[in-house]
Amino acid sequence: MRIAVIGGGPGGLYFAYLWKKRHPDDQVDLFEQNPADATWGFGVVFSDQALDFLRADDPETVDAIAPHMESWENITLNLRGDSVAIDGVGFSSIGRLDLLKFLQQRALDAGVTSRFDTPVQAIDQLNGHDLIVAADGLNSLVRRAYEGDFGTSLSYSSNKFVWYGTSKRFDTLSQTFVRTDRGTFNAHHYRYSPTMSTFLVECDHATWHAYGFAYKDLEQSKGVCEEVFADTLGGHCLVSNKSVWRNFPWVWNEHWSFKNMVLIGDALHSAHFSIGSGTRLAIEDAIALVKALESDAHLATALQRYQAERKPVVQKLVDAARTSAGWYEHFADHMKLDLMDFAYSYITRSGRIDDSRLRAMSPAFMAQYEAAKNGGDAA
Repeated sequence: MRIAVIGGGPGGLYFAYLWKKRHPDDQVDLFEQNPADATWGFGVVFSDQALDFLRADDPETVDAIAPHMESWENITLNLRGDSVAIDGVGFSSIGRLDLLKFLQQRALDAGVTSRFDTPVQAIDQLNGHDLIVAADGLNSLVRRAYEGDFGTSLSYSSNKFVWYGTSKRFDTLSQTFVRTDRGTFNAHHYRYSPTMSTFLVECDHATWHAYGFAYKDLEQSKGVCEEVFADTLGGHCLVSNKSVWRNFPWVWNEHWSFKNMVLIGDALHSAHFSIGSGTRLAIEDAIALVKALESDAHLATALQRYQAERKPVVQKLVDAARTSAGWYEHFADHMKLDLMDFAYSYITRSGRIDDSRLRAMSPAFMAQYEAAKNGGDAA
């Protein structure tokens, strides 16, 4: 079989590598419009559960990247100068460019033909390929060309956000909530290397408007964010990389394939950054697609199986992400709670965690929370 993969992000690279490794006689061509060393993000994060899922199918890859990852077991919430740790929430992170370079080398070693700096202008360029895997992100060429056939829907969250990096090193995945005289901000921050951290700033539309961000250039916006989070940054600066204010886009497709074209990753669905599952979902899509294609020699039937088996799993995660995003759209109201009630509201925001699960997952936090609710101190 001859396969074209559009998009050299984690999902596209991983599919290309995995298929070529398992089917060395097939031709796998990967097309990426950007240079091999380009990336528009900073770090990517994986939950322990996500790494366990990947390890079950590809322990070699997880074992190879694990030594290069930063890991922690707690989430830290910062509100009004106080902090609380939520234990038992394990995550690991790695620089996005480091992950891409690793997957690029994996694909090369497997025999994938990768063409960087090679934008696909029209799908007709790929005539002669038996399968086209669209891993080309939120602005997918394939999806936009056949939106009606894929049943595409697109909407946007009301909050504004902007991605930065910083040389400030944070001990855990952290959230810092700040109220100013003109509004409220939240920063999602975590280290992804020994010397760098991701620092995502979020605010509601009213705050964004009050600060006039629509009329500020990149440096001016960065300067405001550095001022708002001066205590958190501790003298460190923010680092910009095409860091513009955006609204989070909700992409969904009712039909995951059309003719010989199939969608994976952000081209197919988006999941809010507050649950940190974008890269995880893309890689899991790639695994599911490989398994479906191997299960049936008839391409159309295999693609139907990919959707039938994978869609319910993704739908559950996307629903949780939407619920989580809804919490953030009202985080200014949640900030009025006392610290422990705020933390409880935060950790249960997706609707997937009840008290019994939280006691098992985060016993130290729940002991502290229940003691506070009962008017005493945890033993």
